[in-house]
Amino acid sequence: MINKRSLWFLTLFSLILVLSVYYITMPSELLMATNNGSKKEVSTEKEEENSELVALRVEEEEKMLDKMTELKKILTDSKASTEEKNKAFEQLQNLSKNRSKEEEVEKKIEEEFKIKSFVSINENNVNVVVDSTEHNRTIANKIMRSVQSNFDVPMKISVKFQK
Repeated sequence: MINKRSLWFLTLFSLILVLSVYYITMPSELLMATNNGSKKEVSTEKEEENSELVALRVEEEEKMLDKMTELKKILTDSKASTEEKNKAFEQLQNLSKNRSKEEEVEKKIEEEFKIKSFVSINENNVNVVVDSTEHNRTIANKIMRSVQSNFDVPMKISVKFQK
């Protein structure tokens, strides 16, 4: 059974997760402009470049937040059984693990291939959307191998090029 301390921890962890995703997705020029207190105009060229990836991230984040609120309702429901609460708690942990794994894979793709990407993990399926105009099978194959190296079990990996 979940006590108040673990419920508070889970609530604060989810809040920190949401805020960190928010700050990570903000363009660095915008952060620098707000930190300096200056009112410089910030170029949106970088945002336009990755607008499709940002849209995918926002959509995935909304789905994750909806799922998290649904699971939190189960955790706080007094009528829910212990099994239901434990299952909801495990699902919340899996959501956060998947999100961190997605970010890890995105960083690896950017470091290895110098390409921006969006990664979505659902059970044994990994969907990778790459921000590139060049549709190259060898690059897709290398990305698939690189992504698979992050997992212990075989995953179904799909790579989609989008610009």
